[in-house]
Amino acid sequence: MDLGKRHSAEPDDAPPAIAERPVFDATITPHRSLGKNGFRIVMTLVCLASVASSIPFVVLGAWPVAGFFGLDVIALFIAFHVNFRHARAFERIVVTPLEVLLRKVTHQGREAVWRSNPAWTKLERQQDEDYGLLGLNLVSRGRSVTVASALSPGEREGFAEALGTALAKARRGADYETA
Repeated sequence: MDLGKRHSAEPDDAPPAIAERPVFDATITPHRSLGKNGFRIVMTLVCLASVASSIPFVVLGAWPVAGFFGLDVIALFIAFHVNFRHARAFERIVVTPLEVLLRKVTHQGREAVWRSNPAWTKLERQQDEDYGLLGLNLVSRGRSVTVASALSPGEREGFAEALGTALAKARRGADYETA
């Protein structure tokens, strides 16, 4: 037997071990109500409205007003550009019977990873009777990390239920079917 090579009972393309299968896997991205095509339509309409509105001022000799209309268009374009850049941020939460993995990526590409054992992880809720679930934290061994901050209180409530159920299932070892 060659001691330099590691042998495995599972082939390379075998499915992951039962303990490594995700009980819960979710990716949270910030909500954006306007896609690329919508952005093009809005900017086209704003440009047309700015040009149409500035024509009477240019004809009357108040041509600097046209420049201010142009500044408004540029300011709107920059605001949309910043908004689209911030849409690149996301959170990914994966719960397996062996690990809770939270991966947060900012819009600048910076990544933070938080790992914990599901047996030691609890879900802490910050509830307000008027506004609903305001905050959600994963807590393990004195460390706490905020999750699902991009969601609305209603969406956060549904997410908390699903994540809480997954954590409980992972703690029990879950009733996995063997292949």
